[in-house]
Amino acid sequence: MGKTKESRPRLTQDEFDLVKDYRNKHSALSTECDEKGIPINDVNYYWYKGEHFSINVRGKQANYFDMRDAMIKDMNAYSPKYPTIKRNKNKDGHLLVVDPADIPIGKLCSSFETGEDYNSQIAVKRVMDGVNGLLDKASGWNFDKQLLIIGNDILHVDTPKRTSTAGTPQDTDGMWYDNFLIAKNLYIKIIETLLQTSPVHIQYDPSNHDYTNGFFLADSVNSWFSKCKDVTFNTSIAHRKYFTYGKNLIGTTHNDGAKETDLALLMAHEASEHWANCVHRYFYTHHIHHKKSKDYMSVCVEALRSPSGTDSWHHRNGYQHAPKAVEAFIHHKEHGQIARLTNIF
Repeated sequence: MGKTKESRPRLTQDEFDLVKDYRNKHSALSTECDEKGIPINDVNYYWYKGEHFSINVRGKQANYFDMRDAMIKDMNAYSPKYPTIKRNKNKDGHLLVVDPADIPIGKLCSSFETGEDYNSQIAVKRVMDGVNGLLDKASGWNFDKQLLIIGNDILHVDTPKRTSTAGTPQDTDGMWYDNFLIAKNLYIKIIETLLQTSPVHIQYDPSNHDYTNGFFLADSVNSWFSKCKDVTFNTSIAHRKYFTYGKNLIGTTHNDGAKETDLALLMAHEASEHWANCVHRYFYTHHIHHKKSKDYMSVCVEALRSPSGTDSWHHRNGYQHAPKAVEAFIHHKEHGQIARLTNIF
């Protein structure tokens, strides 16, 4: 449908005479318009709050086509096109699972109280050093796919009042909007780094510190890579997600909800279409910041270490001194998890 000529409401003669009479009787209106640079003859259509008057001033109305074109332009500008990388096919490929767990961008730790410093800059450097260190350790393997786990308290707070989603106050570094952009750029950099090795599937785990903002962050990163064929996403709000690779069934969750002892049975129900064909079953969990691994029948449930520092609350309660690390896992299509990689700080 083509553009239509813009139309404005017309004043009746009685309304026009009333406005004209009001202008002539009240010199303060003329003074207000002169001071604010508003032509008095345009006093009709859009609202302006002045010192003495609330004025309706005629103005150019918004046009749908202009707004549409501007929106499309902005969306294209923020969704770059990545070139397709030609890769050699390898029959004996592997899956690399990269899981920088519980990073908390915006978390503040002071060595004066807890014995170590931690802030957004340290978090970014530690995670990138960890990812690059894991890729160096994995350089002797052939990978035809990578699974990157995101979310898991990537943002330390969920409100402008510096609280978690549940309203618990947090020690914070920086403003919430700055940390959102820092986390977004960190994820983009990680994905671009992994892309040099093989295609990447990103799986998002919602978490207790940033239940809403973490979801928005994952969705914005998804949009960023919408034109990249080598990157796929699962950014639903589901608390448990599943990924298959050959005979591997891999579940991920933040682990602040369902009991650990129930995860194996939940996997059997929620991923029943893959259960029988995948004889190697794993659940990678987070939240507790320390290593824990246990077999529940045929499902190995493994908690990952965190690279983050110790804040006041954790120090006061003695939840510290576990090794800080970023971890990765190597899976073979037929034989399951065959190696673990750890970059300790």
